[in-house]
Amino acid sequence: MTDVRALAELVRAPAALTVLGDALTGAAVAGRPPDTLRTVRLAAVSVCLYWAGMALNDYADRHTDAEERPDRPVPSGRISPRSALATASLLTAAGLALAGSGRDRTPMAVAAPLAATVWAYDLKLKSTRLGPAAMAASRGLDVLLGAGPGGRRRALPSAAAIACHTYAITAVSRRETDGATASLPAAALAATVAVGLGAGALPEADRSPARRAASAALLGGYVLAAGAAQLTATVRPDAAHLKRVVAAGIHAMIPLQAALTARTRSPRAALPLLAAYPLARRLSRKVSPT
Repeated sequence: MTDVRALAELVRAPAALTVLGDALTGAAVAGRPPDTLRTVRLAAVSVCLYWAGMALNDYADRHTDAEERPDRPVPSGRISPRSALATASLLTAAGLALAGSGRDRTPMAVAAPLAATVWAYDLKLKSTRLGPAAMAASRGLDVLLGAGPGGRRRALPSAAAIACHTYAITAVSRRETDGATASLPAAALAATVAVGLGAGALPEADRSPARRAASAALLGGYVLAAGAAQLTATVRPDAAHLKRVVAAGIHAMIPLQAALTARTRSPRAALPLLAAYPLARRLSRKVSPT
């Protein structure tokens, strides 16, 4: 059981709930039925590559974590660096194999650069100025993966919204062990509001009052989910509060995905996302998403 828990901590297992919605969002925005085996397969690709990135992150950060986060699986000795690297490699291979399986191999056109971006971020770009942009690109590509070759253009605005949110949260995560000035969480809060307003301005498949009200409520939920911790951190931008900003931002991906999905011709696809949000928050008490 200890090994299973250590592995779950290594890949941030429950946080994978926040990437399932990328494929659903991409498919719904592109006009594809989100409840097909193809979408399920691409969601599995997203999860594999996300978990691979988390394992690779801990491999790459093992020396820094030994000082800043000694309780993580690798510096604590519960998982060896070699095992962490092997886990990342196997999950990446599994994700790419899933993307290239079956008759439709077009997802490889996005899955391959997505995997390359994940590895580049963890091994080279994370500590550079390009770090947040690389992480944002990976989440944007994740949405385009679900959209498919014929729907990627239509999915670009939604992919951009998720990418912008990711950029802001990643920028905060770079200081979550040291603390920062109030300007950092304030900038993240401004980005959250901007993403919410921008998503609200995207075209809707159905402009009925009920649908528009539902979409507005979901976007408001997204802003509240991410913005509450950001607002608090502007008053106390220490490490503990910045870590809460990052965790809340990761979870806020789900209501953002639900809001974007609710604006399409497949609004029911937002329902499993809404169910996933409280589950992701509950499980994060056992396994940290950061």
